[in-house]
Amino acid sequence: MKQRVPEEAAGERVDRYVASLPEIGSRAEAERLLAAGAVLLDGDAPPKSRRLSGGEEPEPPPRAVAAEPMELRIAWEDEHLLVVDKPAGLVVHPAPGHSVGTLANALVDRGAAGGDEHRPGIVHRLDRDTSGLIVVARSEEAHRRLQSLVRRRALERHYVTLVVGRPRSRRGRIEAPIGRDRRDPVRHSLDTESPREAITHFELVELLARHALLDVRLETGRTHQIRVHLAAIDLPVAGDLVYGRPHELGLERQFLHARRLAFRHPFTDEVVETESPLPPDLTAALNQARGV
Repeated sequence: MKQRVPEEAAGERVDRYVASLPEIGSRAEAERLLAAGAVLLDGDAPPKSRRLSGGEEPEPPPRAVAAEPMELRIAWEDEHLLVVDKPAGLVVHPAPGHSVGTLANALVDRGAAGGDEHRPGIVHRLDRDTSGLIVVARSEEAHRRLQSLVRRRALERHYVTLVVGRPRSRRGRIEAPIGRDRRDPVRHSLDTESPREAITHFELVELLARHALLDVRLETGRTHQIRVHLAAIDLPVAGDLVYGRPHELGLERQFLHARRLAFRHPFTDEVVETESPLPPDLTAALNQARGV
């Protein structure tokens, strides 16, 4: 996609337009490129169902990720895979505005491989300002087997989050499809033209004066799922600039940390269990909420 989208394409779905381009040639290839985020219009990777306005400026797809040495905390590793404890502020893979210095660049340097060349080894992701654990493949076969774990919902992912408000019950299950918001493509929401199944479980850990500390388990892993689901039940995540309470308790990011990752090793069948301690900025905010 090198030329501006012609005005006469206004109203056409992105996937159908991309599939019609001579250099693409098929609906399947268009779907693959869109799913990989390799089609960029005005700096954004659009959902396949978005309607074109005409005149959009395309960008070339990102190049294969280059290796960059970076200090990382490795929670667990062997020759097949590794579990990384990602710090807040680190983008997981290259995207518009973040072509270098991402976790993917550092992972290539650590032997990550498999799957999309733009995000090698990666089978699930964390938002830039969410800290914690992420598992990464070191070969094409490891990537395929990790993807199978994710599809079978056999990758156990627990997060700790501080929300503003009081839950109506000590535990709950939120089942509400989400996708890109109809009006704001930067946000995800329940009000969407491209809903995808999303299921989140939560359990109360500690009830405070104005906040609640929750353990959250993902059954599915949609973009911004925890933040969107908790905001939908009037429990916005403290510090969340988009869906929650910005700068709550002095936070500069959302209080969301991927604290536990557990799964059966896809090659050896041994149980792999990893945990990550709460980072200092979140610990300080939690102590402030406790009145310590």
